[in-house]
Amino acid sequence: MFNWEGVSEFVAVAEAESFTAASKRLGISTAQVSRQISSLETRLAAKLFYRTTRKVSVTDVGRVYYQHCRQVLDGLEEAERAIGNLQSSPRGVLKVTAPVTYGEGTIAPLINNFALQYPDLEVHLQLSNQKVDLVDQGFDLAIRLGKLEDSSMMAKRLDSRTQYVCASEEYLTTHGVPYSLSELEQHNCLQGTLDYWRFQEQGKARNIRVKGSLSCNSGHALTDAALKGIGIVQLPDYYVQEYIDNGQLIPLLTQFTESDDGIWALYPHNRHLSPKVRMLVDYLSEQLG
Repeated sequence: MFNWEGVSEFVAVAEAESFTAASKRLGISTAQVSRQISSLETRLAAKLFYRTTRKVSVTDVGRVYYQHCRQVLDGLEEAERAIGNLQSSPRGVLKVTAPVTYGEGTIAPLINNFALQYPDLEVHLQLSNQKVDLVDQGFDLAIRLGKLEDSSMMAKRLDSRTQYVCASEEYLTTHGVPYSLSELEQHNCLQGTLDYWRFQEQGKARNIRVKGSLSCNSGHALTDAALKGIGIVQLPDYYVQEYIDNGQLIPLLTQFTESDDGIWALYPHNRHLSPKVRMLVDYLSEQLG
């Protein structure tokens, strides 16, 4: 077990170059500082200071010891600040970005509930499908969906989403049910922003190029088209889950469903001890998970 006795006194004397100034800084007597330093030198079997009637200076050994002690004390101060932050209430401006549809339907209501609990918090929520630069644009937190690219950001998984391939009973009655990935080329596959769908076959990811009579960058529009029997879609659960549950859409090719995508909270490293960021991430994780 490390013996801390004399360390604070040593650092104070080394920085003030005076026993008297160090005692004032620490709020203890000069005699007590002197005793602690003498005891420390005895324990270390090393001379830490040169003392004269006019000046106190650090020895070479003392200089090395000071550098290490200063780092330790800085770490302790940072730890105390961290604890203080953890116990404080979130306040100030909290700037968050999230994808449009998932943000509108899921994230915004949760953030509104969170804001109700902390009246000193001012929330700026920007819904965008563009991946903004968090640092350059001053965002505290981003909600990201799917597989994360390599990033210098910190990330916490909040939940997962499932990509469903589905169609209406009307479409399947007319055009038949696909039972293999190769059969998709015989069907009207409604496209989103990508011209391929993602699957997992024998434990490996597989992308299948699809084509159809409709392409649109709106999940709601594609869901509506599927409900009206126009074609087959692949969409995340938050677009189609309720229609699958009530039987309006039929899930297909479930044996090839890709492992669940992550839903992530992403934030810069310098935000991880901020109470407003930490508490919001914890809240979202609890509510979504």
